[in-house]
Amino acid sequence: MDEGAEHVNRVEGETAAHTVVQARDVRGGLHLHQPDRVASAIVPHQLRGGIGHFVNRSRELARLDALLADDAARPRTSRVAAIIGTGGVGKTSLALHWAHAAQGRFPGGELYANLCGYAADSPAPPEQVLGHFLEDLGIPTAQVPAARERRETLFRSLVADRRMLVFLDNAAHSAQVRPLLPGTSASLVLVTSRDDLTGLVTQSDAVRIRVPMFPADDAVTLLRITTADERTGDPGADLRELARMCGGLPLAIRIAAERAAGRPAIPLRELIDELRDESARWTVLTADPGEGRPGEGNEEGTDAMRSVFEWSYRALPESAARLFRLLGLHPGGEFGLPAAASLVGREPASVQPQMEVLTRAHLLQQRPGGRYEFHELVRAYATELVRREENEDDRTAARRRCVAWYLHTADAAQRAISPYDRWPLDDHVPAPAPTLAFDDYESAFRWYRAESANLVSATRSAADAGFFGIAWRLAVVLRAIYMHQNAFDEWRTTARIAVDAARASGEERGESEALESLGKAAFQGLRLEEAEECHRGALAVRRRIGDTRGVAVSTNALGLLALRRRRFGAAELRFTEAAQMFAALGERRWTALMRTNLAETLCEVGRADEARGLVEQVLADFRELDDHFGVGNALWLLSRARRESGETEAAGRAVAEALALAVTADNQLWRGHWLAEAARVQLAGGRPADALRLARESAAVQHRLGDTAREAVALDLAGVACRALGRLDEAADLLRGAVAANRETDARWQLANALVNLADVLGRLGAGESARAAREEAAHGLEQFDDPRAVALAQRVAAQLGAS
Repeated sequence: MDEGAEHVNRVEGETAAHTVVQARDVRGGLHLHQPDRVASAIVPHQLRGGIGHFVNRSRELARLDALLADDAARPRTSRVAAIIGTGGVGKTSLALHWAHAAQGRFPGGELYANLCGYAADSPAPPEQVLGHFLEDLGIPTAQVPAARERRETLFRSLVADRRMLVFLDNAAHSAQVRPLLPGTSASLVLVTSRDDLTGLVTQSDAVRIRVPMFPADDAVTLLRITTADERTGDPGADLRELARMCGGLPLAIRIAAERAAGRPAIPLRELIDELRDESARWTVLTADPGEGRPGEGNEEGTDAMRSVFEWSYRALPESAARLFRLLGLHPGGEFGLPAAASLVGREPASVQPQMEVLTRAHLLQQRPGGRYEFHELVRAYATELVRREENEDDRTAARRRCVAWYLHTADAAQRAISPYDRWPLDDHVPAPAPTLAFDDYESAFRWYRAESANLVSATRSAADAGFFGIAWRLAVVLRAIYMHQNAFDEWRTTARIAVDAARASGEERGESEALESLGKAAFQGLRLEEAEECHRGALAVRRRIGDTRGVAVSTNALGLLALRRRRFGAAELRFTEAAQMFAALGERRWTALMRTNLAETLCEVGRADEARGLVEQVLADFRELDDHFGVGNALWLLSRARRESGETEAAGRAVAEALALAVTADNQLWRGHWLAEAARVQLAGGRPADALRLARESAAVQHRLGDTAREAVALDLAGVACRALGRLDEAADLLRGAVAANRETDARWQLANALVNLADVLGRLGAGESARAAREEAAHGLEQFDDPRAVALAQRVAAQLGAS
């Protein structure tokens, strides 16, 4: 078996051995002892709290109840309820009320996503929602696949045997929903939308449940019960009149009821007269019916909603009213108290009372974890208000404070999450007071996870507002977080915004940083041509502006691209050049990283003795720097160099120390990778049974992590160990798994090696035609490589084909 350079799916910011992993479906046909997937133990419970004083909707609830008994009738299709209706009619309230009542029927848990179909910014992309679902089901963030199709298949695999409730709120259209559907009827999907979702009904057999506006009796009942604690004795005629003026829309009714409950001493007739006056005023304000209407469909209901919003808003204290207006400038629909406070430039504690006022008035909805959310119609209204009542300078200042807050808080998060890879933020953008600080990784990551969508929106909002320096800096600050989380969607989006923003501002330093970020995202997503174009672009800019450190970083990036493509001569030159530049700059850690990359390149071309001497020097540097990953990675590479030099026992000591570090750090990613080297050491020492045990363990860890590329390496090793033990049928199964996984990740060098090993086993089993087919495929794949190791393997395969 060839060593098989493991240069697939790398984080290429530092070292070739820093992995990015790709999750995949459960592979069948293999006889590995594998621990249960992490996801199997996680039961998410994500239903939001139901709304109080729920009224009627008996017909719609009965239709939802009927779906509970429908799974046996169509086991191979999803059960979907498409709950549709105009904005503010209570679709989400209906779905939540039913879901909480039916919660016990779904032991697999509940997933919730707001698809933001009618938000001011773009609807949530299905791939982003799938990524969050996979994380919620236990797939580590860094192991979520990049491609949407692979996210879909993995999601369906994870929920296939579960009885789950999937709640997709505020869908824009059927195409946004379809990738999020499970593949069987074990789970049930609730979708709410203003759209008719005809595609779901016709293509996915969804049951359409149309939610009408409240009839008069139900509207009066809702008004009466929601004001009962504060008001009694309101005439029925007045309640009916107020309900009529709310257009039969529960959202408007609840807001009006809160307004009435807040003024219990005032006769309801006076409040109705106020609302009637507001309605007349609103009709004048919106003489152009096409201008910025927050609802869709029912025009009378829309006008009623607007009037109720205005009526409620004008009753707010001025401090709460201004906060409400400015919240219309927030780049996302959900936010925390500190972000809200940044818009008004005050301490969060001083803003908290105003947030409570807005929540009581039903103009904001409070969510768990100290979060707040607008109904999309209320958000549209706030956005109109801020344009109408705040001058341009004040709007600009508020928006700038908000995106600057996101910039500096993201900087604090990157320092806690990824201190070695963080980008040092300059003082170009003054920090608004106060920003958040994080004591540890966990608190920083929780903030990042909660704000991930808003960080993308803030980057876009900054660029749209002309704050180009903030936009590109925010994207570059986020790079250190994204590169360790496989956050491909957000990473690509923010990096592209950053490139355009930096160019628009004429900041060449920003352009080079943004190009580097985009290049890293492309490399990590295996789009190598795009990665090379970006890194060459960054290198050209950095040379032009005299950024020596940046030139070194770009040189390393191009070296890693060459290593990935097995262009070892070019890689060696790049790493040597980068190491010299970093050494001249006094960057000890980066110099050590470059020498590690160089040592791995030397191993690939058969110069193990040189590599060993280099790694021994690097190892001492990492020990003094107390860089545990650097130490472990150097030990792994030292084991390889010693093994290839024939020093098997010394190699075993090195990899054993590396594995001890992985155990101490409780880092399964390191452990899975270094177990494969331990298996190779056992094979080299003539102990195939021990090698098989270690290779199986490595494969199980990688399978659990979802790292397809390294799982393939471990399967290949296990197959070779079985071959050495004479267990040929088992070897063939394992090697077929390695071949399949390498095809999936487009790992062509590893695929050729696995095919050669499989062909050898098939030949011993007497399957000559299958063996020849495997060798022919390997020979074809090897044609693209011209390094000595590949040439030697190609010659060997050609000789075998000639002899068969």
